[in-house]
Amino acid sequence: MESYLLDWANLLLRWVHVITAIAWVGSSFYFVFLDNNLIRPKSPDLLEKGVDGAMWAVHGGGFYNPQKYMVAPKVIHSKLHWFYWESYSTWLTGFALFTVLYLFNASTYLIDKSLMDWSPAAAISVALGFLVVYWLVYDTVCRLFGFKKNGEAIVGAVMLVVITLASWLACQWFAGRAAFLLVGAMIATAMSANVFFWIIPGQRKVVAAMTNGKEYDAKAMAIHGKRGKQRSVHNTYFTLPVIFAMLSNHYSFTYTHPQNWLVLVLMMLAGAGIRQYFVMRHAFHHGRAGNPWPYAAFGVVLIAGVILWLAPSAAPVTSNPTATAATGAVASTSGTGTNVRAVSADITKIVEQRCYLCHGEKVQMKNIRLDSVELLQKNAVMVYQQVAITKQMPMGNSTGMTPEERKILGDWAKP
Repeated sequence: MESYLLDWANLLLRWVHVITAIAWVGSSFYFVFLDNNLIRPKSPDLLEKGVDGAMWAVHGGGFYNPQKYMVAPKVIHSKLHWFYWESYSTWLTGFALFTVLYLFNASTYLIDKSLMDWSPAAAISVALGFLVVYWLVYDTVCRLFGFKKNGEAIVGAVMLVVITLASWLACQWFAGRAAFLLVGAMIATAMSANVFFWIIPGQRKVVAAMTNGKEYDAKAMAIHGKRGKQRSVHNTYFTLPVIFAMLSNHYSFTYTHPQNWLVLVLMMLAGAGIRQYFVMRHAFHHGRAGNPWPYAAFGVVLIAGVILWLAPSAAPVTSNPTATAATGAVASTSGTGTNVRAVSADITKIVEQRCYLCHGEKVQMKNIRLDSVELLQKNAVMVYQQVAITKQMPMGNSTGMTPEERKILGDWAKP
């Protein structure tokens, strides 16, 4: 029953997390679009009101006329909408999902003893430390260099090094799938912290200053807008890298690669380059920026390079192995054909040592048993997928299966 309820918690949290993430990312993308499409008006009445940019748009049968004020309008006549619950809800549901999936099951999903044999408490503490330390480093770098000459380039270069180091460390210390997700959660935490610590507080100060009926320093208020814009732009570049890190746990060929940290860094870098293309595309059409196609080309070429790099090598076609010390051989169905897989003493020994604990007579996880020749034959394809391809079994490599043993099982079970 406990496992059943955890599955429901997983499903519902994932559902809400995706919904709120769509709302947050959608609003972020929309406002970046507006910033690149709003044109300074020529109409005297708009200029007198302090409108710095405006545009007309049509959607859903209606016409819209968004306008942007550099500091704040003199009077706000209607309800003011704040965009922050999308961010907070996304982080809260994401952290809850991370807790249910990885922190509550640290021994199974977070820890890979072949990488780091530590206690669940230690692994959880270090994982949470990634979230906190990355935000502190990122925030400090932004405050030190963000508004200096070439400051954004410096921030970008420093954070690329920091993210690369964090990705390497995560992949050295945690199970591959958990490491990728942790890096994504680390960056996503900084995104939500930008909203919580800088963007919304700055906007609140501006609104308070303009509504208290007193004179206020427009230049001082503009600083809050400038900082909020800076962090908002950073968030839009973080978006595609974070989405890749979150989706990658469904594709084991990424996080099980020997250089999985480099796979993660290159794919996130490609995502940032492609996002830069979309950010600049509308500004280019209005003559305010150069043609951004090199950024898109950079991202696409980088992804293509990773695809070629990870492509499996063509293995020579060989017949099924014969038994060196057969414990039995039974007819089994693999795909659409029927063949006989001889089970050698080596295969039996590996399965007995590494698999019986969870798939034997006493315990049958997922209703799978492997403690007889017939059952091993029956589940050969499943063994191939879970042991040799995804490398998700044994769970968390709790029984210490070696790469050599995975290869032996994979060669035997390969369809």
